[in-house]
Parts: sequence; C-alpha cells; structure tokens
Amino acid sequence: MLKILIEKELKAIILSPKFSATFSVCAILIVLSVFIGLRDYQAAVAQYETATTLSNQEMREQTSWMSLNTRAYREPDPMQIFVAGVQNDVGRLSSINAFSQIKLENSNYSDEPIFAVFRFIDLTFIVQIVLSLFAILFTYDAINGEREGGTLQLTFANAVPRVQYILAKFIGSWLGLVLPLLIPLLIGLLLLLLFRVPMTGDHWAKLFTLIGASFLYFTFFIALGLLVSALTKRSTTSFMFLLVAWVTLVLIVPRAGVMLAGQITPVPTVAEIDGQREGYAKERWKQHMDALTERWEERNAGLQNLTAEEREAFRDDHSWDWMK
Repeated sequence: MLKILIEKELKAIILSPKFSATFSVCAILIVLSVFIGLRDYQAAVAQYETATTLSNQEMREQTSWMSLNTRAYREPDPMQIFVAGVQNDVGRLSSINAFSQIKLENSNYSDEPIFAVFRFIDLTFIVQIVLSLFAILFTYDAINGEREGGTLQLTFANAVPRVQYILAKFIGSWLGLVLPLLIPLLIGLLLLLLFRVPMTGDHWAKLFTLIGASFLYFTFFIALGLLVSALTKRSTTSFMFLLVAWVTLVLIVPRAGVMLAGQITPVPTVAEIDGQREGYAKERWKQHMDALTERWEERNAGLQNLTAEEREAFRDDHSWDWMK
C-alpha cells in the first residue's frame, strides 16, 4: 500500500508544472553557480601563483635584511566554488616586514566594490533561499488541497492508514525535490573533474557533508509544509502561514540571531582590537627600553672612577658575557 501511495504522489508531482519549474530553475542556478565558481577559482589560482613567484623573486634580489619586505598570499580554496562565505570579504595578502602589522588586506571587493552590493550566487544561497521556498510550494496544499478537491475522502474510503498516507506524501515530496537538485549537482561534480580542480580527500568530505546538510535543510521545510497543510482546512491559509514561517526562519532568524549573540557576548570591533594591539605594543616597547636602560646603568655603575682606556678594556673583557 505504501509503495502504491508513493508512486501515486511522485507521479502527480513529476507531471505537475511545479516540478518542471523547479527542475529548470535548479538546473540553471546550480550549474551556473558552479561554472562561475570554477572560473573565479581558476582566476584566483593564476593570480596567486603569479604573485607568489614575483614575491619570491623580489626576496632573492634583496641585499639587506633591514630593507627586506615580502608578502604572504592566501591560497585559494577549492571549496569556494560551492560556498563563497567570507572568501571575498577578507584580504588576499599581507605585508611582512619589521615596521607593519601582519594583517590580511586587499580583498576582492576592494578591487570591485560593486560586487559587495550584488553578492555571488553560490550553492548555499540556492539551498537556503530557493530550495526552501520550493519545498513550501510543493507541500502547502499536499493534504488540504485534496480535501478541497474531494479526493481525500476517496483515498480514505479504501481504508488507507493515515500514517502511511502522510509518509507517502513526505517521501513523494522529498523525492520530487531531490531529483531536480541531484542531477545539477552531478553535472557540477563532473565539471570539477573536467576542469581538474585539485580536490583532496578532505575537500570531498566537506563537499558531501555540505550536500547532506542541504538535504536535511529542505527536508525540514517539507515536513513543516506537510504539518501546516494537515492542520489547516484551506490551502490559501496554509500558504500564508508557511510564507510567514519561511520569511521568519530564512531571512529574519539568522540576522536576529547574530544581533542577539552580539548582545549576549559583546564582540570587540576591529578598531578596538587594533587599539588593544597598539597599546600592548607600546607597553612591551616601554618595558624593553626600561630593561635596557637598567642593564646599561648596572654595567656602567663601577666605571665612573676609571680612565677611558680602563673603561674600554673592561668593556672588551666583558662584552662576550653581556651578549649571553
């Protein structure tokens, strides 16, 4: 009985316009995001290799340690193809010398500020925004829609257990949303192999963990949609409830959570951290200079009554011990 119900639900979903729209949107967005991520990653790798080679050449040409000034570059991560994160916000390089602090600077957005307004579309954005919305569109009328159409009474007239009916609705909706996601993901993985991206075992583990977490994410919204559809009598009512829940959970809660966490545990700003670092550096420099002054006074305490030649001879005799 359960198999028949799942086949019925899956067939209804595949033949519906919602499935065609979902498959088209997911295929275009996922393949396009992976392709753009690959191109950006290749450009970042080429820039990293060129800059590293130039920095190493400049180091070999230096003739004085005091004038030595090099740069350390952040190596691109293959996972940025799927998850941009703060990859474009943080700096790409840091100057290393005796006079400046080690700090990442010169991010991608500093070169192209317009990209900071229009963020890149990656896999996390597609799953978080698009797939969660599609999960609601798949399930908001899954149960109350049949009640309104009169097919729900016909279904339960055949002595169908309610548990199997709900489970069939859940599995059918889940498979109907997984198929439009799975095929573009396989194409994206094929693009990784074609472009010869150096993926290590750790990278593959992270990628499959990301895909598994994505499945769990929209599974929650499928279950939520079925729950609201079963508790409401009209599909319009369930759609309004689910739309409000989607806006709250996807758009409001993450931002409100960050603000609430900042209120519970205050995080120092960049200016405060720089001020603390500068104050610590000044304090350490003062301690160092005081120690040098005290040591110099101790060494020269008994030299006031000596002649210049005797002082020079004394310093020559004890210079090696002072350097220890």
